[in-house]
Order: sequence, then C-alpha cells, then structure tokens
Amino acid sequence: MATLIFSDVHADAPALLSVHALLKDPAFHAYFGEIDRAVNLGDLLGRGYAPVETLAAVQQFGQEMPLLSVVGNHDHAFLHGIPVSGSDAASLAAHRALEGSLLLEVVRNLPEEAVLDATLFVHGGPLRAGDALTDRPFWQRLSARAGPSCAGYHYTPGMAFAELERRGLSHLCCGHQHTPLCCQKRGEEIVPHPLILKPIPGLPLGGATVALDAPSILRVGACCGAHPEFAVTDFFRFWFLQRW
Repeated sequence: MATLIFSDVHADAPALLSVHALLKDPAFHAYFGEIDRAVNLGDLLGRGYAPVETLAAVQQFGQEMPLLSVVGNHDHAFLHGIPVSGSDAASLAAHRALEGSLLLEVVRNLPEEAVLDATLFVHGGPLRAGDALTDRPFWQRLSARAGPSCAGYHYTPGMAFAELERRGLSHLCCGHQHTPLCCQKRGEEIVPHPLILKPIPGLPLGGATVALDAPSILRVGACCGAHPEFAVTDFFRFWFLQRW
C-alpha cells in the first residue's frame, strides 16, 4: 500500500487530472503498489485559471480514496480576502466564480498540519514561530538562514529536525516552494540527498527514490504546469516524481 502526495496545484486542473489518470494505469500500480490514500499539501487555489475544476477534481479524489488535506497560504488568503501576489487578472476573474460555491468546502476549515506514520505533513514548515500571518506553518519557508520575512518565516533544516525530535516524529513532508528537495540527518550531520530523475519503465514519469532510513525533510515540487510534480511513499521509501 502506498500514499500519493501532491502540492501547489494552483488552480491547474489539467495538471492534477494528468496525475490522477496515472492511478488507472496498471503499470503505475505494478511499480508503486496499490495507492490507498492521498495527501494534499495545500495551495489548490491561486495563480491558475481553473479553480472550479481543480476543487471538483480534488473532491473526486476524496470520493475514490481517503484524502488528507492541509491548508496552503493561497487557500487561506482566498478564503479570507487577503491579497497575495502571483495571480493575474484572468486568474482573479476565474476565482471569482467560486464565490458562494459549495466546492469551497474542499478548502474550508483545513488543518495547518497532519501526522501519518511519524511523518509531519504541512504546506510550509513545522514551527510555531509567532503570531504574525507569515509566521504560521502554511507561510514558512525552508532556507539556509532563519528569521522573519514578509514572504514567510524562514527556518533552517536544523530547526526542522530539532522540532521533529521534540515531537517524536521522523520526517517532514512539505511543499510551498515549488522545488523538490531532500535532506537527511545522519548522526549529527545534515546531508543533502541529490534528486536525479531517471525514467521509470513503462510510465510517462521520471523519478528519484529516497530510503527513509534516517530523519528526512522531503519537499515536494509543484503539481502544475506541463510537467507536474508529485510523490509516492510507502513510508519505507519516498519517490519524487515528475510527469513527462
């Protein structure tokens, strides 16, 4: 059994649906095992042009299998009328079609974080950094240097691993920054894990595999655009994937 993980769809329904279509491919199940759960790491909304179709697609996910969702900064901003950069006039107009829609229940009242198999799932980061909006977990950003920022509180890998240890957890899985990344704590050293995508036989995918044999930070790329990124894990291994 395995879990499908996606993040930062940003109202790009075709990208999400292209990932969803893989779940019907016998070759996908033969390679990764049966997908019995999905995790949405947030930012279903904002920037893109098909928010209605995106929420409908996520609703479909939830009807087909257990779906765990956490809130993203763009989701929160849309629900509370907070301006966020990155959406042009056409995107804003498309999002206005959601006003009063029952589909908004897909993103309303989502938690900031969730835990499965000793893994913390969150849009941005794991900290309780402060009371400002950009300090909240769905705004936080992994960085080489720590500190507050108008773009979201910056935390370091060392801070994340310390927080995981404090909570008795092993791994952090996040999105938000649109670029996949992995680093692991081995002894007292934090080691970056290179992610080199290689073709997966019989599937329109490139993938890189990480063994979850050490505490890990696993940042998933954006599930939008021509080559959406996502991940699959059985909590022993973690596959970073991109649709080709």
